[in-house]
Amino acid sequence: MDAHSRGRADEIDPADQWVLNPRTGNYELRLDRSAGQSAPVSRPRGATPPPPRGADPTRGGERRSGAAADAPPVPGQRRRRVAEGQGGRNGGGEPPAGRRKRKTAQSRRKKALMWTGGVTAFVVAAGAVGAYALYEHFNGNIKTVDVAGASGGGFKKGQAFNILLIGTDKRTGDGNAGYGDKNSPGHADTTILFHVSADRTNATAMSIPRDLKTDIPDCETKTQEGTKVIPGETDVRFNTSLGQAGRDPGCTMRTVKELTGLTVDHFMMADFNAVKEMTTAVGGVKVCLAKPVKDKDSKLNLPKGESVVAGEQALAFVRTRHSFGNESDLDRIKVQQQFLSSMIRQMKSDETLTSPTKLYGLAEAATNALTVDTGIGTISKLSDLAKELVTVDPKNITFATLPVIDNPAEKIKATVVPHPEKAQQLFTLMKSDTSLTEVKKKEQDAKNAKAGAQAALLKGPRAETNQVRVDVYNGSGIQGAAQNTINWLQNEQGVSRSTNKSNAPEKAALTTLTYAPNQADQARKLADLMGLPATALKQGTQEAGAKEPMTLILGADFKGAGVPLTGPAKVPDIDKVEADKKVCAA
Repeated sequence: MDAHSRGRADEIDPADQWVLNPRTGNYELRLDRSAGQSAPVSRPRGATPPPPRGADPTRGGERRSGAAADAPPVPGQRRRRVAEGQGGRNGGGEPPAGRRKRKTAQSRRKKALMWTGGVTAFVVAAGAVGAYALYEHFNGNIKTVDVAGASGGGFKKGQAFNILLIGTDKRTGDGNAGYGDKNSPGHADTTILFHVSADRTNATAMSIPRDLKTDIPDCETKTQEGTKVIPGETDVRFNTSLGQAGRDPGCTMRTVKELTGLTVDHFMMADFNAVKEMTTAVGGVKVCLAKPVKDKDSKLNLPKGESVVAGEQALAFVRTRHSFGNESDLDRIKVQQQFLSSMIRQMKSDETLTSPTKLYGLAEAATNALTVDTGIGTISKLSDLAKELVTVDPKNITFATLPVIDNPAEKIKATVVPHPEKAQQLFTLMKSDTSLTEVKKKEQDAKNAKAGAQAALLKGPRAETNQVRVDVYNGSGIQGAAQNTINWLQNEQGVSRSTNKSNAPEKAALTTLTYAPNQADQARKLADLMGLPATALKQGTQEAGAKEPMTLILGADFKGAGVPLTGPAKVPDIDKVEADKKVCAA
């Protein structure tokens, strides 16, 4: 008797007996032990498994045909359904012997929430994939680019990170050539720097206008022929940092770092198909319009009020430039932020998280449309990313746009430049890991803490500079920061007992000075010399030995030796969209 026939015994559907062995990474045929068939049959690694439990939606007991029926999200084993009219065991309503009790919706929801809840389409899809362990299938979908400067992967607890989300206008995919410029290598059409806080409680998504005038640095690109250095340009549009002159996403990453001072750890890039396919996979995204729109250019045609868009209409919604505001790219960015906020809410809703079919479709669509750096270029690593983001509540995800002004060098205004004050304020907020949704509370907390600590400092004595002992660690991410500080302390301030301890164990968002109670006079003196805010001083509980040094860790807020630090930056007056808020595009 062959494996197929043996599987039919004891009412087991053989199509559902292929399961993933996590120890080998292979699919194996698990036959029912009650029939005396316990030996697993191995399926070659990477082979597509047969349709599993929950993957094949039915209507009236009939199997749906087509691609959906061929794409199973969950390998597993199930008992075949008892024929209608036979009832359960002994002909009654009791379930058949050995049939597992169906898990409650609440149980399934908890499991899904453990693995999902990302902040973008890409991240949510990665979490869904991790939950259902279809590694080999989805790994084959993901495209990677080996770029210079990307992190090697891994996300350390207590360390903030930055992901660059890039939407390219390259006309790849079915039905996209008609949008014009079909032979272009593409640009950085939509770019969002996604900053995730060290404690994983909040995130800031900063959109960068494509028409921003900026400098593009020299960048290395890796090709089959080897590494090639592409010369930079000055005073050009930001969107040319990708695609033009052979620039890869790593060039866009380096341009963002030059612009903001924030290190970009990874990138994720998608094309037009990502919007069309992922919105379709989740059953559409709710959008709201303050007025009816019929745009002949983007083909957007929606009534006033709330609508659900997917596919071509979803793409038209995020591409339109002539339907809202003053028809500028800045107003298009606002609409895109509203759309992404709604998509996040849809993906984190129960109707998506508890639907294996939707999760599978979303994962399939996202991984097919997704290009990432090699540091996160596997389902396993994307799942690690998703698990880091699972605690971020939509109410603590804030979309903002890099503050800009019209380019003063132009008579006919076509481009923009960073706002001379507000842009730097926003960059400082992100560097200091300050949430835009909680900034006022943090400002007040900092003021209160600073006032109390400074009052104590004013009352206490100061040590002489030659009595100050301090070990300096570099957690700022700025090369040479610790040594530069040591040189300044010893040569200009007379703090001879200062030592460079090289890099801190991990990057730090804020500069801190840790000292023992009997070192308070030294801490006061060093705080005076360096301009440390009182919030940077952390007093321990154990007394220090006579020659034991204090510990100074330079954080991302460190601006240079001798440059005083400040507390949390003042939040700039900018437009923001919080992901849990419903806004109607006007």
